[in-house]
Amino acid sequence: MKFLGGIDSGTPAQRLIFGILGAALVLGVWMLFTTGANPVFPSTIPSPVKVFYAFGDLCRDNELFKNLGFSLGLNLSGYLEAIVFTIPLGFIIGLFKYTRWGFQKQVDAFRYVPLTALTGVFIVLFGIGAPSKIHFLALGILIYLLPVMVQRIDEVSDVYLKTVHTLGATDWQTIRTVYFPSVLSRLSDDIRVLTAISWTYIIVAETLASQGGIGALIWMAGFRQGRFDKVFALLAIIMVIGVIQDRVFQWLDRQFFPFKYQAREAVKASSLQQKTFFDAVSEFALSALGWILVGLYFILMINEYIPFLGQLKPLSYLFGETLWVINLMFICFMVLQGWNWYKRRSDAMALKGITSKLQVKG
Repeated sequence: MKFLGGIDSGTPAQRLIFGILGAALVLGVWMLFTTGANPVFPSTIPSPVKVFYAFGDLCRDNELFKNLGFSLGLNLSGYLEAIVFTIPLGFIIGLFKYTRWGFQKQVDAFRYVPLTALTGVFIVLFGIGAPSKIHFLALGILIYLLPVMVQRIDEVSDVYLKTVHTLGATDWQTIRTVYFPSVLSRLSDDIRVLTAISWTYIIVAETLASQGGIGALIWMAGFRQGRFDKVFALLAIIMVIGVIQDRVFQWLDRQFFPFKYQAREAVKASSLQQKTFFDAVSEFALSALGWILVGLYFILMINEYIPFLGQLKPLSYLFGETLWVINLMFICFMVLQGWNWYKRRSDAMALKGITSKLQVKG
C-alpha cells in the first residue's frame, strides 16, 4: 500500500471520503472537549451543537443572508479595486528604473503601517457609507499585493528576456509577450492566497459606522451579547465562503493561464484513468447546478431593472450598494464563457477543415 502521493492521487470519491472522515474527526474532538459536566475548554467555547443551532438564531434574529450579501459585496468590491490599481502600479514601479528608484522603498515600508490607525482618515475622506469600507479593504489588499507584484517582475526568467532580445523585440513587445503573461500568471496565485486578508479586515471595515455585514454581526454577538456560538457560526460561514472563493480563483486561473497546467494535464492523460460512474454523475450535477444558478441570477438581475416581481428585489436586498460589482462580475463571467465557446467552435471548425482536406488528398 502506497501512502505517498500528490494532491491528484486517488479518485475524487476517495478524496471525498477521506475529507468527510477528517471533518468528522475534528468535530468529534471539538465535541469531546466542549461537552460534559467538566469540559476541557471554558464555557465561552461553544460546542458544535450550540453552533449549529446558532445558525437558526442568526437567520431569525439577525438577517443573516442580508448581512452575508453585504459583506460579500464589500469583499469583492475591495478586491476588484485593489487588483485594478495594483497591476498598472506594479508594472510602472517594477519595470521602469526611475519609478523603481523613487517609489520601491516607500512601497516596501508602507506594508508596516497598521491600517486600523487609518480608519478615521477614511471616514473623513469618504464618509461613513459603503465606499469608505470598500476603499479601506482595497488598501488593505493593495499594500500586500503591490510589493509581491514587483517581486514577481524581478523573478521573470532571463532566458525569456534574452530570447526576445535576440529576436529583436522592442521594449513594448518584451512587456507584452514576456512580462505580462509571466507576471500575471504568478500574481494570480498571490491574489488567491491573499483572499484571507480581505476577510481579516472585514470586521474593522464594517464596524466603522456599522451598516450591517458579517463583521458587524461578529462584533455585536461576541462583544455586546456574549453569544460566542453565533461568533463561531459566523466564522464557519466565512471559512466556507473563503474556500468557495479559492475554488473560483483556481477556475479563473485555469481559464486565463491554461499553460500553467499543461504538464499536470499531460501526466493525468498518460495515467489512463477511466472515469467512474460517481465521477461522471458528480461532474454532471455540479455543471447543471452551476448553470441553474447562473440562470436564476440572470432572471433576478433582469428584475432589478424591469421589476416583473413587483416590489420584490432580492439582489438589492442582499447586496445593497455593492450590487454593481456583483452584476459586473456576472457579466464578465458570461463574456468569458462566450469567448471560450467561440474558441472551441473555431478550433473545431479548423480541425474539421483540416480533416476534410486530408480526406480529399487521400
